[in-house]
Amino acid sequence: MTKLRPMHDRLLVKRIEGEDKTQGGLFIPDNAKEKPMEGKIIAVGEGKLDDVGKLQPNGLFQGQRVLFDRHAGTEVHLGGAEHLIIREDDVLAVLE
Repeated sequence: MTKLRPMHDRLLVKRIEGEDKTQGGLFIPDNAKEKPMEGKIIAVGEGKLDDVGKLQPNGLFQGQRVLFDRHAGTEVHLGGAEHLIIREDDVLAVLE
């Protein structure tokens, strides 16, 4: 697999797929599923430069599970799997 290091305040995130069926037991076809808004951080950039040029490190870490906007980021394919590159600002919450 090619190594990818996100630049600045960006994160490499692997989506965590949702359930294949509803609570009532009905199966959801692939074309009706919405893209998941949850993912696991695979890699983290160094951080963002502030107005005076000082590096502000990212507050997120590799391995954390996060929620993000459904339409955030850029999709990339690495090693046959789909990943997203998103900005730290696109993260809505950290799941603990």
